[in-house]
Amino acid sequence: MTEPLDLSTDVLVIGGGPAGTWAALRARRAGADVVLVDKGYCGTSGATAPSGTGVWYVAPERSAREQAKASREALGGYLADHHWMDRVLDQTYENMNLLADEGRYPFPVDPDTGLQIRTGVQGPEYMRRMRAWIKRAGVRILDHSPALELLVDADGQVRGAAGYRRQADRDYRITAGAVVIASGGCAFLSGALGTNVDTGDGALMAAEAGASFSGMEFANAYGIAAAGSTVTKTAYYGYATFFHADGRVLEGAGSSKGRSVIARTLLTEPVFAQLDRADPQVQQMMRAGQPNFFLQFDRRGINPFTERFEVTMLAEGTVRGTGGIDIVDDTCATSVPGLFAAGDAATRERICGGFTGGGSHNAAWAMSSGSWAGTGAARFARTVARVTASELRPAGRAGLRPTGRPTLDTATVLAAARDELLPVEKNLLRGGPRLQAALGQLEGLWADATRSLGASGEERVRARQGAAITAVGRWIYHSALARTETRGMSKRSDHPDLDPAQHHHVLTGGLDTVWTRTGAVRNSLLVAS
Repeated sequence: MTEPLDLSTDVLVIGGGPAGTWAALRARRAGADVVLVDKGYCGTSGATAPSGTGVWYVAPERSAREQAKASREALGGYLADHHWMDRVLDQTYENMNLLADEGRYPFPVDPDTGLQIRTGVQGPEYMRRMRAWIKRAGVRILDHSPALELLVDADGQVRGAAGYRRQADRDYRITAGAVVIASGGCAFLSGALGTNVDTGDGALMAAEAGASFSGMEFANAYGIAAAGSTVTKTAYYGYATFFHADGRVLEGAGSSKGRSVIARTLLTEPVFAQLDRADPQVQQMMRAGQPNFFLQFDRRGINPFTERFEVTMLAEGTVRGTGGIDIVDDTCATSVPGLFAAGDAATRERICGGFTGGGSHNAAWAMSSGSWAGTGAARFARTVARVTASELRPAGRAGLRPTGRPTLDTATVLAAARDELLPVEKNLLRGGPRLQAALGQLEGLWADATRSLGASGEERVRARQGAAITAVGRWIYHSALARTETRGMSKRSDHPDLDPAQHHHVLTGGLDTVWTRTGAVRNSLLVAS
C-alpha cells in the first residue's frame, strides 16, 4: 500500500446520495471548498439511485400545506415538529424548482396545463444530474472511498476523516473545518435494493466522536417485496389484496397498516399478493413511475395485476425508519462541534414522528437537511483555523483498533448481528422478553468485537460494517425497551396501548455502555388520552 493521500478542505461530506450531494452543493454556494467521499460511485450508489420516488413537494398554499402536515400526525405518534415540517416544505419546494432550472432535471409535463410535474423523481436520472451539478460547482469527488473514522482535535472537535480508496489500494486523510455525515441509514445488509452501502458506518463514527441519537426505536421498517426480489416499493402494495397460501384473503393485511399481519403469517406459511385494486390508468402510472418494480414480473411472465405472486418482507432499518443521529439546531448540527448530519443518517422524527415517511418525506428530508447541513458546515468552517493531520487523533475503535488480539472473523460478526436484527419476530413483532434476548446477544457480540475484531486493507471496510450494524442494533433495542407503549412504528405486544405520559422522544448513545433518556417534543399537536 502506498503512502496515504492527504487532503485539506473547508467542508468534508461523507456520502454521495441526495443528502450528501445537496450538502456539497450548498456548502459550495456558501463559499466553501468541498470534498465529497462516497463508499460507492457518487450518482449510482445508495437507496435512491436505482429507484423512483415521490417527493413531498407542496405548493405554498396554506390549506394544502396544513393538510400535508396533518396527514401523518397520528401515524407518527404526534412526535413531529411543525416548525421543521414548515421548513422542509419550504426548502423542498425551493430545491425541486432549482433542480429543474439549474440542475436541468427533465420533469414530465402535464399535457393539460403544460406545466412540469415536480412531485417525484427517477433515481437514476436524479442522481446522475446531482453528480454533474456538484462537479460543475467545483466539488472534488472521491469515489469508491469509504470513510472509516473521524479525526478529532484535542478539544474533541471533529476536523476531518480517514478512509480507504479501494481502487487505488490507498488510505486517505482529509482535514476539514467541518464534516457532514450523509452516509445513509442502516438496513443490516438485508438485500433491499440499493442498501448494500447502508450499514450504519456514519452512525458509528458519530458515536465515537460523542454524538447521540433520537428515535432509534422507530428503526424497524420492513418493506414488502416479491419473493426473490430486492425491490421494496411498498407504496405499490397499497393496491394489493393479500392471500393465504390456500387462496383465502388475508384479513387485516396491508402496506401502510397491516404489515404486522403479513409478518406474523409469514412465520408459519407463505403469503401471496395481487395488485388487483389498480385500475388501468393507475397501472399505467405505476409502470411509468417505477419501471424496475415490474422487471421482476416481466422476466418471469407474471402479470401482477391479474395473477398472485409470493411476497416476503425485507428489513430497511433506519433507511426507511425515522431514527438517526440527533440534531440540535436548524443547521442540522449535532451535539459534537464541527459535526453535522443529514438525510437517513440523521433523525427524521422532526417531520415524520415515529412512523416511516415513505419515499416522499424521506426524499424531501434528504434534500432539505442536506442543504441546511452543507450551509451550516460552511459557516462553521469559517470560524476555525486550518490544521494538519498530525495534529488530530483518529476516533475509530471497533473493527480498527481491537483491545486484544484480532482473532474474530468479520463474517462471523455480520452473521451474528443480522441474526438478531433481520427476523420479523425479533425486530418488528416486538415483546419485552424477545427484545431482551436479542439485545443480550448483541451486547456480547459488541464486547467480542471491541476486543477481537480487527482487519487490514480493504477488509477494514467490512469489519467496520460489522461493528456498525452491531452498534446500531444495540441503540435500537435499548430505545425500544425504554418505550413501554405502542407508538408509531414501535409496537410492543406486552404494551399494546399508546401511553400519553410517554409523549416524548427517546434519546440514546454510548459505545461500551449504552444509555437512554427522554427528550421533550416541541410544536406538536397534543395527543388525545
